Amino acid sequence: MGIVYLIGAGPGDPGLLTVKAKEILECADVLIYDYLANKEFISYCKEGAEILYVGKKGGDHTLPQDKINELIVKKAKEGKVIARLKGGDPYVFGRGGEEAEELVEAGIKFEVIPGITAGVAAAAYAGIPVTHRDFTTSVCFITGHEDPTKEKSGHNWEVYAKSNSTLVFYMGVKNLPMIAENLISNGRDPETPVALVRWGTRCNQQSFVSTLENVAEEAANRKFKAPSIIIVGGVCSLHDKLGWFEKKPLLGKGVVVTRAREQSSGLVSTLGKLGACVHEFPTITIMPMADYAPVQKAISSLSDWDWLIFTSVNGVKHFFLQLEESGLDARVFAGLQIAAIGPATAATLVSKGIKPDFVPEKYIAEGVVEGLLERGIKGKKVLIPRALIAREVLPQELEKAGAHVQILPVYETGLSENDPAPILEALESGKINYLTFTSSSTVENFFNLVEPEHFHKFKDSVKIACIGPITTKTLEGFGFEPDIQPEDYTIPGLVDELVKESAE
Repeated sequence: MGIVYLIGAGPGDPGLLTVKAKEILECADVLIYDYLANKEFISYCKEGAEILYVGKKGGDHTLPQDKINELIVKKAKEGKVIARLKGGDPYVFGRGGEEAEELVEAGIKFEVIPGITAGVAAAAYAGIPVTHRDFTTSVCFITGHEDPTKEKSGHNWEVYAKSNSTLVFYMGVKNLPMIAENLISNGRDPETPVALVRWGTRCNQQSFVSTLENVAEEAANRKFKAPSIIIVGGVCSLHDKLGWFEKKPLLGKGVVVTRAREQSSGLVSTLGKLGACVHEFPTITIMPMADYAPVQKAISSLSDWDWLIFTSVNGVKHFFLQLEESGLDARVFAGLQIAAIGPATAATLVSKGIKPDFVPEKYIAEGVVEGLLERGIKGKKVLIPRALIAREVLPQELEKAGAHVQILPVYETGLSENDPAPILEALESGKINYLTFTSSSTVENFFNLVEPEHFHKFKDSVKIACIGPITTKTLEGFGFEPDIQPEDYTIPGLVDELVKESAE
């Protein structure tokens, strides 16, 4: 017999998942998840884990609750570790109690991993503390959508109306007119502040504050739909003063990241922290070489070289993997001079114990050549660990300057096999604001996956950002001009320009 973990996924921001929940996801054999559980959590699952989506959004259940219960029990009886991932907290309007009862009846072991509930988190992200000494010392969580099979309502509207508690209604947007009417008719002041928060804690969060008397009409005008929470009480008046999340500079902006997945984490994280809705669409796949004998040979004779030039983070990583395979470390670089084409590559070298002797002011191959010419590269032996296929400007220009250059392929790049359908769908639905390119390869591969003619229809609604002039030149070859190109040809420079453009 297996074990079931009833896990609260939190309200949507992936960073609000608990450490314990992540640990369970990493070892589970089966993941069963709901509509409101962030799909990013799937990436935490181990290779080979069975991933089952069971839906459960208002009025549209991919699988009814009784069938979900049967599925959980069935998988557990197969002796598997089950991660049952539910939005928010499993025991706060999550029907986790019902699932736990089914497990008890079936004799199956279970544990509950609490999650952060939307009533607290979405309110906080909207600048609303659910308790505050100047307003209220209590909070009441209420379902806005009761079980339709119940003979008698569990609501005591008179108590709600006369209480000074903050009232937080879950799943109540459809019933908002009824909720407001019942509170007013039972004595709650029509001028009581009311807030609605939709998609709380996510990049597409929206919120507004009205009054009990006007909130239903305003919500209809704003086309507020589920999933939203309703907050009633004086604390809602702090929304504008304490609001912080919706002030993020890229909030709600859809940004496509085309870098290889191995390279994209820093950019994705930075954009996410700025509020962007990031669409990862890796166009490049990083692959190891089929044969590393030439690399091992070069490592064994490093003392024969004068300069070692790294042109990418991947070049550093794959070279050092082979260094470790040889049982060697950074001491083999004694007497060598090291160059890095940019700050990210330099930082990776530093993490390996190597401080580069040279990092150019302009982070392109031409900038490296210029700087090395000043350092007397003529007659020197230069080794360049890099991708099998890459721009030839650097080795060619160094050879023209009289250097003896050898290219050392340490990894390969290939066209990603990603399905372009999700990106095309996001483009069609207007969810994409920016398309980012960080190298010529990302441009070429993107237009291998998405026909340039097809993308033309989005050129007025989607702005293109290129990291530098070489990438821009490649883009122009496909018939497009970039809207954004930083003077500083780096990822931070690109992000800064996105923020500036968004603010205009």
